[in-house]
Amino acid sequence: MIELLAPVGSKEALIAAVESGTNAVYLGGKMFGARHYAPNFTDEELTEAVRFAHLRGVAVLVTVNTLLDDSELPLLVDYLRHLYEIGVDAIIVQDLGVAVVAKKVVPNLPLHASTQMTAHNLAGVDFLAAMGFKRVVLARELSLADIEYICKHTTVEIETFIHGALCISYSGQCLMSSLIGGRSGNRGRCAQPCRLPYTLVDAAGNDALQQADAGAYLLSPKDFNTIEVLPQLIEAGVTSFKIEGRMKRPEYVAVVVDAYRRSIDSYQARQSDYTVSEQDKKDLAQIFNRDFTTAHLYGKNGRAMMSDRRPNNRGVRVGRVLEYKPANKTAVIKLDESLAIGDIVEFWVKVGGRVNVTITAMTVGGKAVTEAKAHTAVTIPVSSPVRDNDRVFKVFDAALMERARACFNRADAFRRIPVDAAVTVAEGSPLVITLQDSEGFTGQAATAFVAEKALKRPLTPDTVMKQIERLGTTVFSLRQLDCQIQGEVMVPVSEINDARRRAVEALETARLARFYRQPLPQDKSIVSIQPQARTVNPENRPELVVNVDAVDKVRAAVDNGADIVMFGGECFGNRPLAAEDYHAAAAYCHSHGRKIILNTPRLLNQRQMQELQARIALFNEINPMAIGVGNIGTLHLFRDRIPLHGDYPLNIYNSVAAGYVSNTGLASLTLSPELNFAQIEELAAKKLAPIECLVHGYLTLMISDYCLLGSFLGGSDIQKCGKACLRGQFWLKDRMNELFPVATDQFCRMHILNAKELSMLPHVPRLMRAGISRLRFEAKYSPVQEVARVTRLYRELIDQGERHPLLVQDKITAAEHENITRGHYFRGVL
Repeated sequence: MIELLAPVGSKEALIAAVESGTNAVYLGGKMFGARHYAPNFTDEELTEAVRFAHLRGVAVLVTVNTLLDDSELPLLVDYLRHLYEIGVDAIIVQDLGVAVVAKKVVPNLPLHASTQMTAHNLAGVDFLAAMGFKRVVLARELSLADIEYICKHTTVEIETFIHGALCISYSGQCLMSSLIGGRSGNRGRCAQPCRLPYTLVDAAGNDALQQADAGAYLLSPKDFNTIEVLPQLIEAGVTSFKIEGRMKRPEYVAVVVDAYRRSIDSYQARQSDYTVSEQDKKDLAQIFNRDFTTAHLYGKNGRAMMSDRRPNNRGVRVGRVLEYKPANKTAVIKLDESLAIGDIVEFWVKVGGRVNVTITAMTVGGKAVTEAKAHTAVTIPVSSPVRDNDRVFKVFDAALMERARACFNRADAFRRIPVDAAVTVAEGSPLVITLQDSEGFTGQAATAFVAEKALKRPLTPDTVMKQIERLGTTVFSLRQLDCQIQGEVMVPVSEINDARRRAVEALETARLARFYRQPLPQDKSIVSIQPQARTVNPENRPELVVNVDAVDKVRAAVDNGADIVMFGGECFGNRPLAAEDYHAAAAYCHSHGRKIILNTPRLLNQRQMQELQARIALFNEINPMAIGVGNIGTLHLFRDRIPLHGDYPLNIYNSVAAGYVSNTGLASLTLSPELNFAQIEELAAKKLAPIECLVHGYLTLMISDYCLLGSFLGGSDIQKCGKACLRGQFWLKDRMNELFPVATDQFCRMHILNAKELSMLPHVPRLMRAGISRLRFEAKYSPVQEVARVTRLYRELIDQGERHPLLVQDKITAAEHENITRGHYFRGVL
C-alpha cells in the first residue's frame, strides 16, 4: 500500500488530516520533537489522538527526533513506555542513542529513521536496517535515480518528502541556528536563519551580486511540490509519501492532504492516464507557497530552486493594477483570477515594499459585487498608495479556507466508515443489533428488554431504520439494514437506541483491538547500555589533531607539533585530492613520527560512494592510523576494515550513542560541537573510545548541494558552472554585518562557515583535566601561516599546561583576534 503521511501540529490539524484522507499522521509530544514551537500534544492529548486515528484506521507516528543528553535519558525511558502503551505505531528518531534505548525498553515499538539522520545512500540505509529500523526517511537532496536505486536494493521501507518547506542545508548537518543564536535545529528549536536576508560580498566588501538581479534571501529555497511527478516516485518504490508542515495551520493540512490523496488514488485507478487538475494546482499554490520546485529530484536546479525575493508565502498572482485613485484611495485591478469579499491581497509595490489589503468591498463597472470573475476590472479600497502596473497577489482565499475548515470544525465527520446492520427480533427474545464494517470487524448488542406482543403499534423495519441510522456523532454511517422481525412485537425505542450505542461501542472496541500490545515489564533500567564511569588521569595529556585539506598545511601542522593530522574529505577551493596527495601527506607524517587519519567526505551520494570504494585499495596501501567517517553510510562501508574515527557530523550527543558507535567499530570519536563543557566532562568520565573535541577553527554551519556562487555568478546553466568560486573569496553578510565565509568543495557543495573562529586557547588546561583524549583544530579554511601559528600555540599549551607564560601572565587573549567564539562550551544549546 502507498502511504500518505500528513503533518499534525494540533488537534485541529489531526482532524483535518484524517478527514482529508491521510493513511498516517506524524506528530510530536511536548518532549524530544524537532518542532518544539508547534503546539504539539500533551500525554493525555496523545492518548486521545491515537484513539481517534486508530478508530479510523490511520497510523500514528510520533517524533522523538532530537538529540538528547544523558540527563534526559530517564525522561526518555518513561516517555517511550507511554508511547508504547497508548499504541503509537512507530517513533521517528534522529539520535542513535535514542534508538538504542528504544530497542532496550520498548523492543516491539517500530523505529523510523528521521531525515535528520542524513541517510543519503544505500550504505546508510543498510546501517540503519542492521540496527533494527523498519523505515528510513531519506535526505531531501537525493535524485530520483538514487531514490529508485535505494528502494530496489533494501528491505526496509523508504519514506520521502513530497511537499512543503525545504531546508537549504542537509538536515541533521545544520549548526547555523545553533551557533549563531543558541537555538539548535538538532534539538527542535531552529530559528530559520535561512529565511533571513543576506548580501554576498567579495574580498573588497562589495556586493558581488549587484549585477545579478538577485533578491536578498539568498538561502531561502522554494517549497517542494511533486504532485505532477508523483507517479515517478511511486514507480521508484517509495513506501511512504511525507508532507512537511507540523508548524502549518490545519487549513494547510486539509488542502494539501486532499490534493495528494486524490492524486494517489487517481494514479492507482488509471496509471497510464494520470493527470492533476488545474484546481488542485491552484489550491496548493493558494494555501501556501514560496513558488514551487522539485528540488534535487532531477539534478541541481541552482537559482531556479530559490525564493530569493521572498522567504514566506507569496500567494497566487491575481492581476495587475490598472489605475490608482488617490482621491478615494481605491485601486482598479485587471484580474487574471477571480476575487471575492473576504480575500486578502498583497500589492507588490515597486517602491515601498508590500501593501496588504483585506477585501471588504468591491465594484465592477460601478456596481457593488461580492465576487469578481477573471478578466474583469475590479475596484477595491486600498490602505496605502500603489502604482500602475504593480502586481497583485491573493495571499488568502476566503472560499478555499472555508472549505478547508469544514474538514475540522464540523460537529460530525464527513469521511465515515460504512457499516451494514442486521437486526433480529422475535416475541420472547431480545432485539439483537449486529454492525459490521467493510474490513469485517463486528459489534453486537442486545436489548435488556424482551420483545412482547404488540397491542397497538407493532415494530416495523422503518421504525428500526430510523433508530439504527442515528449514527451522526460516531465515525460510522449506515450502508444497508437487514431487518428480521418475527411476528407483531413491541420493543421500546429507548431500548433500541441503547442497544445501538452499545453495538457501536463493541464495533469500536473490535477495530481498536488490532492495536493492542502486550504489557511491558516493570524493569525500566537502561544501565546495561550505559557506559560505566572510569578514572580520569589528572596528568592527562591529549593529542593534538589538525584537520587539513592540502599537503602544505600537513607540513605546517607536523612542523609545529601536531600529533595527528586528519587529511582529506571535503577540500575547500573546489579541488579534488589525487592519490599522490594522499601518499605525500602520509609520507611526511610517517617520516616525522606522526600519525595520519585519512578523512572521507561527510556526504556521498551513490556515485560518490562507488568512487570512495575504489579508493579503499589506496587507503589500505597507505595504512593510516584510522579512516575518518562522518556519516552512517561510510561507517557501514568501512566498519570491517582498518580502525575508524567517527567525526562530529555523526552527532554523538550522549553516552549511549557514544557507547554504541564505540562498540560498532569506531576506535575514536569526535563529540558534537553543540555540547557544553559540563556535558563533555560527563562523557569523558565514561568508558568509551578515545574522545576528541573541536577546539579551534571556523566551523561549518551549513553544507548544501545548492551552491550560491555557482547559481548566481556561474552563468545561466548550473550544470555548466563558470567556477565563480575559483575567482576569489566570498562572504555572506547578515543584518548585523557579520561575515560568514562561503566555501565550495570538490563536489560543488557549498559550506557556510561561522563568522567567528572557535578558540579554546585559554581553556586547554580544563580540557586536559576533563580527560579528553584529543583536541582538534579545524584548519581547512585557515592559511598555511595561521595553521602553523595556532598549531604551535596548542602544542605549547598542552605541553606546559597552566605553567604556560600566556596563562600565568593572563595574556592569552593577546594570542587571539577579536572575532572569536567559545562555541557552546559555556552556553550550550536550547
